Amino acid sequence: MLESKFKLVFLFVVLACAAMPIIAILRGTTVTPYEKPVTDAPAEIESVAESTPGEEPIVSEMVTITAGPFVRGAESGGFDERPTRTIHLDAFSIDRFEVTNHQYQQFVVATSHRKPGLPSRYAKSGAKVRGMNQPIVYVSWDDAEAYCRWSGKRLPTEAEWEKAMRGTDGRLWPWGDKEQPDGANWARVNDGHEATARVGTFQLDKSPYGVMDGAGNVMEWVEDWYGETYYKSSPDQNPPSPEYGTYRVLRGGSYTTTGADLRITSRSKMMPDFRDETIGFRCARSTKSSEEKQDKNL
Repeated sequence: MLESKFKLVFLFVVLACAAMPIIAILRGTTVTPYEKPVTDAPAEIESVAESTPGEEPIVSEMVTITAGPFVRGAESGGFDERPTRTIHLDAFSIDRFEVTNHQYQQFVVATSHRKPGLPSRYAKSGAKVRGMNQPIVYVSWDDAEAYCRWSGKRLPTEAEWEKAMRGTDGRLWPWGDKEQPDGANWARVNDGHEATARVGTFQLDKSPYGVMDGAGNVMEWVEDWYGETYYKSSPDQNPPSPEYGTYRVLRGGSYTTTGADLRITSRSKMMPDFRDETIGFRCARSTKSSEEKQDKNL
C-alpha cells in the first residue's frame, strides 16, 4: 500500500516539474529589476518631423534635366559599373532635394500611411534625424514609391538618377573628377553633423544641373531592380528597370559612408522592404513631351 502511494506522489511531482516550463511560456518571461526586456519591434515615432524655432519648411522644387546623352558607369569602379556606355534619355524632372521629414509627414497625415517607425534600439539616435528639413529616413522602397505616386510623381530610374547627379561629362563626383573628402555629408571628416544634415547644406555636393546631396546625406531608392550585369545588356535609349529581381537599387552615399565607394557611379542593392536610418529618396517626373512620345510609341 505504501509503495503504491509513493508511486502516485512521485508521478505527481514529475508531472508538476514537466508542466512548469509550459506554464512559464504561456505566462511570458519575467525579468528581474536589473534586466530590461529587449525588443526590435518597430516603435513609431510620435511625429515624423520636428521643427526648431524660426525654421521654415523647405519648399519642394524640381529641376528639369534636358534630353540627350550622358556617360553612364565607370571603368575604374566596381564590376557592376561596367562597361562605360553613352546612354540617351528623354527629358525629365527630378527633385532638387531629398524628400524631407516635413514633406513626408504631409503624406502620412493625408493617407494614414505608416510612419517611419524606428526600432527601439534606435530610440536615442532617432532624435538626430527628425528635423523638418532633414531627409526622411527609415522608409522602404514601397514607402518611397507610395509617396512619389501620392505627390503625382514617381521614383527616378537608375539611369535618370545618375545623369541628374553626374551631368554629361563622365565626372565621378557632382563637383568634378577630383575627390573632396569634405565635399558631402560623409563619415570621413568631422563636419559638425552627427547624422543627416538639412538638405542642401553641402554646397559642393551639387550636380551640374543644381541637384543637391547626390554624393552624401542619405542613400536613395530608385525605381530599378538590381541587375549586376544589366549595364552590358540594357538598351541605349531610356533604359528601364529590369523586369524582375531580388533587390532594388540604392544610389549615392550616406552620412555613414567611408572608403572607396564614394563616387557617384557606385551602385548598392537592398531588399525592397528594408528600412534604415541611412536610406531616403527623391522623386522624378516625366516631362510632357516625354509622355507624349511614349504615348505615340504605344
